[in-house]
Amino acid sequence: MNFQEGEFIYINKPYRMSSFGALAYVRTRLSKKLGVKRLKTGHAGTLDPLATGVLILCTGKATKKIESLQLQDKEYTATLQLGATTPSFDREHTVDMTYPTRHITHALIESVLPGFVGEIMQAPPLFSAVMVDGHRAYKLARKGSDMELKAKPVRIDEIELTHFDPEKMQMSIRVACGKGTYIRSLARDIGLALGSGAFLTALCRTRLGNVRIEDCLTLDEFPHWLENQQIEMA
Repeated sequence: MNFQEGEFIYINKPYRMSSFGALAYVRTRLSKKLGVKRLKTGHAGTLDPLATGVLILCTGKATKKIESLQLQDKEYTATLQLGATTPSFDREHTVDMTYPTRHITHALIESVLPGFVGEIMQAPPLFSAVMVDGHRAYKLARKGSDMELKAKPVRIDEIELTHFDPEKMQMSIRVACGKGTYIRSLARDIGLALGSGAFLTALCRTRLGNVRIEDCLTLDEFPHWLENQQIEMA
């Protein structure tokens, strides 16, 4: 492999690590292996720290492909807690509101989900990297802003209910979607459509373009994988 010329590395990003943290871990070991101060690297499609799954890392000239990779379709599995909301739409923050759930049934969920398939309008979470007047939205949120971000069109190709636990009021879904879709926002909107609330408790990106989670290395596996690569120097 010629990492300086350009390679793609597929990582299964671990829970509670940022995408940049995963990139830094790999870059440090690559740079040391190659004997260079800092190998040019980048990642396609940021994952939240609480999310896991497919993260494509690019080295050398392959970093020019990052933008096109980010435009590719994605697939996720997600678990939602019904009956409550949080400011970040996931469990990064504590519950701020609770809602009734007695009326929620498997049949009701199945009747609501098809309404999210196709091109829909979706407002990004305030706790996100969306730019607002030159500032990251999450920085404004941390300063106490409660503004609502403007909805934008996103595309959802498939949404499937894979599990529903009526006692815990938790549901799991599989989602295939286009660029710019926030699964945290989808969770919030599903809660609203059910006449209740919802927030994300687990999220895994299982596919980005043609790369599936089965193709990915864990960070624990990466050093051994790197040790076994035949490396060419630019």
